[in-house]
Amino acid sequence: MDVTLLGTGSPIPDPNRAGPATLVRAGATTLLVDAGRAVLMRLAGAGVLPPMLSAVLLTHLHSDHLTDLNDVVTTRWVMSPAPNPLTVYGPVGTRQVVEGMMAMLAPDVGYRLAHHDDLTEPPAVEVVEVAPGDELTVGEVRVLVGGTDHRPVEPTVGYRVEHDGATVVLGGDGVPCAGLDALCAGADAYVQTVLRDDMVRMVPMARFHDILDYHSSVEQAAQTAARAGVRVLVLTHYIPGIPPGQEAEWRARAAAHFEGEVVLGDDLTSVSLA
Repeated sequence: MDVTLLGTGSPIPDPNRAGPATLVRAGATTLLVDAGRAVLMRLAGAGVLPPMLSAVLLTHLHSDHLTDLNDVVTTRWVMSPAPNPLTVYGPVGTRQVVEGMMAMLAPDVGYRLAHHDDLTEPPAVEVVEVAPGDELTVGEVRVLVGGTDHRPVEPTVGYRVEHDGATVVLGGDGVPCAGLDALCAGADAYVQTVLRDDMVRMVPMARFHDILDYHSSVEQAAQTAARAGVRVLVLTHYIPGIPPGQEAEWRARAAAHFEGEVVLGDDLTSVSLA
């Protein structure tokens, strides 16, 4: 199983970091978890094109986690030589979001159908709304759905992906909670959005300070990993972005609470799990 950080950025535009998205490749199954800004560019950088995706999994419906889902849908449609339905899994509310997205795309779909004789039907997107406790089979992998705490954003979920003895948990955004602990228990790797609360507090803006109560700090993510007995902690979606040369400082903050391997880096950082 290979886990690749496609986008490690935040809602604040960064020329070097795409929006939140993670790629999980296990056997013949390829999962895209969240679909933030510039996700297709990073997919291409990872050697994956939209027709190759087995499914998209959304952790929650914040705009920065799904702003380029429309690009995934459209590009998969126009690149596929035959109908290639895409399944999108996500929490309750995902169907409404996708229906609105398809309405937005309707003019474009009409133009393409009128111009290309070999396109005879619009893109097919199946939405499956999930809830904590659900168990899915996607291709060759088993996916368990767990509840996370990103309130007031509700509902939000994380995913535990299992294949051939390897396990990764995609925690999405949120703070430590019992549901996340259960999802992470004994996992090989745990991927988590993190912020530096000390840096966030330095920004003189109340709206920025508001994010402190619903995102894990580096230390909290490390504590979750330690409680769950995780082998590898993968940090992503850095708030604020990590300035070049400060990676060791972020890693040290996690290492103070977690004895396993700590991975962080630029977009396209990848981890292989046996």
